[in-house]
Amino acid sequence: MTRHFLNLSDAGADAMAGMIADAIDRKASRAGQPKGAIDSDAPLAGHTLAMIFEKNSTRTRVSFDMAIRQLGGTSLILDGGTSQLGRGETVADTARVLSRMCDAIMIRTDDHAKIEEMAHYATVPVINGLTDLSHPCQIMADLLTVIEHGLALPGSQWAWLGDGNNVLHSIVEAAGLMKFDVRIGVPQGYDPDPSFAEQAKGQGANIVLTRDPLEAARGADVVVTDTWVSMGQAHAEEKLAAMMPYQVTEALMALAKPDAKFLHCLPAHRGEEVVDAVIDGPQSLIWDEAENRLHAQKSVLLWALGRL
Repeated sequence: MTRHFLNLSDAGADAMAGMIADAIDRKASRAGQPKGAIDSDAPLAGHTLAMIFEKNSTRTRVSFDMAIRQLGGTSLILDGGTSQLGRGETVADTARVLSRMCDAIMIRTDDHAKIEEMAHYATVPVINGLTDLSHPCQIMADLLTVIEHGLALPGSQWAWLGDGNNVLHSIVEAAGLMKFDVRIGVPQGYDPDPSFAEQAKGQGANIVLTRDPLEAARGADVVVTDTWVSMGQAHAEEKLAAMMPYQVTEALMALAKPDAKFLHCLPAHRGEEVVDAVIDGPQSLIWDEAENRLHAQKSVLLWALGRL
């Protein structure tokens, strides 16, 4: 059975815990080494990762490229402008061809149906580098980050402020699997897909949606936000106006626990979803979070390829 990683539930709680533990160990073992040095066990020597980008990327592109290199393998990059996908070749045909030439496929795209089609026709693992529906690799890095900083996930309280987007969907999915709670502060008209909350509640997580950003933040262990307006999104001014009450400020962070942590997957629009004093402040873990995309994705690759 080919192991795809389209959503966190494809792996499940035990596998997620194993990936996080592996990431912590591998990260520690590399202390002081050059970034390009290969891990001593080179577990993916001889393996090639195909990376498809239909959306702009910095952290996903660099972290997956460095991840496969540190594991001893190599990567190649395709995008719409330089591959036949951009000229109308089907996702199914692309999946079939890449499966003959590469050991795994990572795709960053818009419509989640594309990655599901890729996985259906691929005979190698397909990994979700982001879709409009979910962003599981980002949340693996987020979980790794807060655990590194001493937070026990079961029973912890997470607050989300802003748009009900793909990152939130994966946080809520993680809550059900790893047994933590999420209070979602979003304005009317920007709610997340309710299926994620229904699934998490069925697994015992407490998922609360509120229009009150103060209620969402109060007593939280972790406060999370994301950009409000994505590339090419229409009605930006109207959306920004609706979102402003959900801006993460020092006053809002003061409602969370004194040792609460702030997360943002980046890139940030400073002065919109978060103020400088928070994102650059002592509670912010954003740089650890960004670096941990690399360490978490190494373990995702190892899991997908049957090495964990």
